[in-house]
Parts: sequence; structure tokens; C-alpha cells
Amino acid sequence: MECEKKCFMSNLLDYALDTYRSHFQKLPDFAAFAPGRVNLIGEHTDYNNGFVLPIALPLGTIIAGAKNGSSQVHIVSTSSQIGEKNFVIFNLPERGKVEKEPIKWVNYVKGVIAFFEGVVTEGFNAVVVSSVPVGGGLSSSAALEVSTYVFLEAIFQYHNSSLKEKALRCQKAEQLYADMPCGIMDQFISIMAEYGKALLLDCRSLKTTVVPFKTVEEVVVITNSNVQIELSSTEYSLRRKQCEEAAYLLGVESLRDVDLKTLEEYKTKLPIVIYKRARHVVTENARTVAAADALKNNDFITFGKLMIESHNSLRDDFEVSCRELNQLVDIAISVDGVYGSRMTGAGFGGCTVSLVKEKSVEVFIKNIKNKYDGNPTFYITLPASGAADITSLI
Repeated sequence: MECEKKCFMSNLLDYALDTYRSHFQKLPDFAAFAPGRVNLIGEHTDYNNGFVLPIALPLGTIIAGAKNGSSQVHIVSTSSQIGEKNFVIFNLPERGKVEKEPIKWVNYVKGVIAFFEGVVTEGFNAVVVSSVPVGGGLSSSAALEVSTYVFLEAIFQYHNSSLKEKALRCQKAEQLYADMPCGIMDQFISIMAEYGKALLLDCRSLKTTVVPFKTVEEVVVITNSNVQIELSSTEYSLRRKQCEEAAYLLGVESLRDVDLKTLEEYKTKLPIVIYKRARHVVTENARTVAAADALKNNDFITFGKLMIESHNSLRDDFEVSCRELNQLVDIAISVDGVYGSRMTGAGFGGCTVSLVKEKSVEVFIKNIKNKYDGNPTFYITLPASGAADITSLI
């Protein structure tokens, strides 16, 4: 897997360097990489101050560039994964003044610059390339934000931010510039991931616990339904508001402070939809902690059962799944050698994540291709490393 990661990085960087040379007639001076992620379990819990258990992926985003002596940023995206192929020029953002660009992906970059504490004093030329599928629930946005931050650290020789500060600044950039009320999970795992390990994150205290993924027979298989999701959609915002309403009616700061016994006592006092939303969050937090314990003990059977319970809860209580995701999960768990499967990400499309015996992967893929109504894409992986300055590889 480590060899595959290096080959992947080399290919993506070569693409970035070729692209930069073709647009700016020379090689860049600096480059940075940040990975996408898949959340093994713990969905829609991050903005409820709960627990999540993501891993980083070898799929990621590279930004490469150099100072240009002006007050403008000249940035190129030539990766189809970014979604919009553009050469964009914009002025460095003024501190405290939010001016958004009409092209969506540019605002992730501009937002990170704006929250970089005034360190960015000069414009630069850059290219962005990515292998993280947009709208797949694998956090293409955080990969772009974090790679931009690490790139800015390199180009302006600023290294005074803690890992937590980096993540929080990238989160603010997405919330303010991309209008996405995201939690903190994606930025944390993209920055803090360790090879061969999952990360249990307490989204209230921001305490992290590294969980070794000790396996020689199991792999993680991500199946992209290729039904794209729009994270800023009204449904995502509605779920967040419903969780806030549940917490208010239960008299707590967030649903993190509620256990299942207390929730059941209040059941008749809550609107049924609000009760169901709360039940998902409360039970999902418990499942995520239990799943981390199972992973520590190499108990993949228990881990798989918790994944299936998570999907059922997202489907029935939180109602963020869709026909395609349900179909993918049903097909997956019918295959011998599959411990568990679930939708991952915001929902309404995107990907499923499955824990599969490596010897069963071929049958797994064959079954889905034969039975799924769409055109799926597969990624076979184990936990990858986090963001890095890769200037030395230029």
C-alpha cells in the first residue's frame, strides 16, 4: 500500500508540474498535498459535538506554485475532479472583508488565504490538481483547503500554526467563503492522519485518539454511486436545524449530552421527526465509540455489524440515504467476506464504505457491477497519511 501511495503521489505531482509549466512557462517553487477522507462510522455527529472515526485516503489534492510579485493570485484548475476547469485571477482578500468569487471552488482557496492571519503579503501563481471525486462524500473541499494552507506555509515560510489551528482556520474558510456549515472532522483528518491508522475524534473537546488498523486480510472498499451530492443543499442545513431543535427541546447544549434512556423518556414530548433525528445522533455516537474499541481489538465482526446499524439509522431515522446507496449496501452485505457496509458522507448520493476480506474483493466488485442499477467506481484502500509539504519532490 505504501508503494501504491508513492506511485500515486508521483503521478499526480507530475501532472501538476506539467500543468504549471504549460501555463506559466517554468516549474513551480513549492508544492503541497492533502488527502481526502472516508468516514468509517460516525455520520452527522460532528456538528452535534459527537464522535467520528475517519481515515485519510491516498486520493488527494496537490497545489503547486510560486510568488509572482503582484497583489493578485493567478490560479489554474485543470483537474476534471475539481469540477470546473478555469484559470482565475483575484486580488488578495482584505482582512475582515469577505468578497466571494462566482466560481465555487475558488472560494475555498480564497477563504484559506483570508484566514491566514495576514501572512500572505504577495500574490502567487498556482495550479490545483486533484483525484478526489467531487460530490462523492470523500471531502474534496477539505483536501483543497488543507493543501492550500500547507502550500501557503511553504511559500511564505510560516510554521507557527498548531495542527488544531490549521484545521479550525480551514473550517472557518469553508463556513464563511463557501457557505457550508461544516463540522471539523474533514479538516482534522486531512491534517492529522497517520498511515495505517484511523482517528477517533471527539468533536466537542477536539481530543484525538489514534486507532491502529491492524490487518493483513481486510481492506476498505469505497464504492462511488456516481450520484453526485450538493453539500450546501437545503436538506443538509435542515438536518442541522432539526438537531439544534432537538437539543433545545431536550434542554441541552447539543445532542452529545443526551443518552438513549433520556431520549426515550422525552419521546412523547418531541415531534416524531425531531425524535428520529435525535435518535440517530445519540445511537451513532455510541456506535462510533464502540467501533473504535472493536477496531483496537481487531474485532472486525463487531465493527461490521456496527457499520450496518449505522446505515440503517441513517436510512430510517436521519433519512439522508437514497435508493442507490441502499442498493449498494444491500448488495455488499450479501457477499461472503463482507463484514459491513454503510453510506458515508452527507448522504443523498456519493459513496458507500465497506470492510471486506481482501480475498473477497473481486467477487464484491463483480456482484455490484452486475446488480447495481448505476455505473459505480471503486477505490480499495487502507488508512493513508495526512497533509504534507512536498516541495522536495519537485
